[in-house]
Amino acid sequence: MAKIVHIGAGSAGFGKRFLTDVLTRPALQSSTLTLMDVNPENLEVMTTLARRLASQLNSPVTIESTTDRRRALEGADYVIITIVSNGFGPRYREVDIPKKYGVYQSVGCTSGPSGIFRGLRYVPVLLDIAKDVEELCPKALILDYSNPTSIVPWAMAKASNVSFLGLCHSVQHTAMTLARYIGAPYEETGHWVAGINHQAWFLRFEWNGKDAYSLIHERMQDPDIYKQDMVRFEMMKFFGYFLTESSYHNAEYVPWFRRNAELIEQWTPAIGQWAKGPIERHEESATQRREQLKREAFGTEPISADPGHEYCISIIDAIESNVPARINGNVINTGLITNLPQGSCVEVPCLVDNMGIHPCYVGDLPPQCAAVNRLRQNQDELAVKGALEGDRKAVEQAIALDPLASSTCTLEQIHDMVTELFAADAPYLPQFNSR
Repeated sequence: MAKIVHIGAGSAGFGKRFLTDVLTRPALQSSTLTLMDVNPENLEVMTTLARRLASQLNSPVTIESTTDRRRALEGADYVIITIVSNGFGPRYREVDIPKKYGVYQSVGCTSGPSGIFRGLRYVPVLLDIAKDVEELCPKALILDYSNPTSIVPWAMAKASNVSFLGLCHSVQHTAMTLARYIGAPYEETGHWVAGINHQAWFLRFEWNGKDAYSLIHERMQDPDIYKQDMVRFEMMKFFGYFLTESSYHNAEYVPWFRRNAELIEQWTPAIGQWAKGPIERHEESATQRREQLKREAFGTEPISADPGHEYCISIIDAIESNVPARINGNVINTGLITNLPQGSCVEVPCLVDNMGIHPCYVGDLPPQCAAVNRLRQNQDELAVKGALEGDRKAVEQAIALDPLASSTCTLEQIHDMVTELFAADAPYLPQFNSR
């Protein structure tokens, strides 16, 4: 009987998908699902929805909820984390301040000034959760969805002894996108992906056991398809392999697509959902989803129960059932990718069974792919140092090494920008405030 704790269970994006998967996996039907959130209203919605859905699916999973994190963690076997630390306010400032210095981040959750400061805010919060886990459920496995997922797991591995895996859905979502581009059912495709989070490479992509890269190149010639993913198609043409995450994300990880207004308009024009701004679209989407969740939770119509594709429930299911699964996880590089730095955070395939999570050996990435990844890992390493040691200079150096920021800013401008960001985020950076 597994106890699964979801911290941040009020999540409008993840909450219902996790509920559906837990309530429909046969191996998890004797589980206890503990929903925890600091927002009582959001927690009530998800708890009501969970109980309605369990009844609808005739699932015997025990459902409980609390706003008390320590109470939730007592005796936990698995801890899923999907928190929005400090709300949306800091994210607006972390994107807006760099704009004054010519750094226009399209999303701002992973790298560069806004991604790094987001990481600085999240690391102490997650370390605080880890301390509770060490005391209350020391054998529990933490499955965390906190961006930046190349910085956070690296910091957690250096500063905590808990079992911690950084997760993302960019690998499977990109595989679904590629399947759609070539007109293949996703279930008939296969992939082998490695690199770093949001910038991992499809080293293999196959359809019915045959290489499908020629089909991707062929479909790229269709203007309608090319316009959907211009940055990633250009990166594939130049470096040879398709990348995880969207073109809007990838455009800010490298120096070639967002240095000025003309390039931004050419490669990542503000169209569709992206026209609202990087944080605005997230906040608006969350609001809309939350209203839909309320209607489902407190309505009378049957609840849609489509299974999700998030790795965390597949991991728990594989451990509990001993039916092996393969996922991609963000782990410490212990010789897994041989031409990326030892001890850095890498995203690799992992096999999962009742003995736990087993990261797979990849070997050398193609040298051009490893070089692109190292551009980001340089800043990640210094961001981790800054986050754990309260080292402001390391943070400055990290941002100075960001490919996009370094293509638009002088060192003096980076110093001034970082000073402003520290002032704006001061309430959320306890590791720096005593220095």
